[in-house]
Amino acid sequence: MSGDPRVANGWGAEHRRAQAEQISCADVVDALGRRHRHRAHILGLESPTPGRVLFGPVVTIAFFPSCAASVDPAVHDFRSLIREAVGDDAEGKVLVLATNGHPGVSVGGGTKLGRVHHYGLDGVLTDGRRDYAELRTYGFTAYCAGEAVEAGGALITPHQANVPVVLDGVGIMPGDYVLADGSGAVIIPRRGD
Repeated sequence: MSGDPRVANGWGAEHRRAQAEQISCADVVDALGRRHRHRAHILGLESPTPGRVLFGPVVTIAFFPSCAASVDPAVHDFRSLIREAVGDDAEGKVLVLATNGHPGVSVGGGTKLGRVHHYGLDGVLTDGRRDYAELRTYGFTAYCAGEAVEAGGALITPHQANVPVVLDGVGIMPGDYVLADGSGAVIIPRRGD
């Protein structure tokens, strides 16, 4: 796709983002519903900055119930998994954090949020909860299940990077695109190359 003349003429990530800010999540859900016969939208999400649009290609981290016997926390840590997920070109990507059945649990505090900011990600989409006060201090956008009131480290731990995940019944593959606004989120399947 790098040989595509549209990319060379400004149709790259910045152009796609500008276009995404001109349409709503509901518009994309309608269009996908006519073209693809699968559920692509996620409802019931909240944001500490609801006026912001979240858009970009997906990278994933899947969480797993904490159990030091089967998921060694020294091996499965957020720092190494986010590095694996974002790769060498992180800017503009959206980190999808899947709790695997634990939507009431926090999936990150200040250290994890700092890494999202450090890598220049467009933001975070998760079915878990986040600390709103901390989220408001960063420039990235976040959509989540709600505000966190307790840490989740004792219940779930980061497990795998860039694997298919499911949020609210919607399958999400690394490389798909996400568009989220105040009405919800929609997952746009990547085109086969």
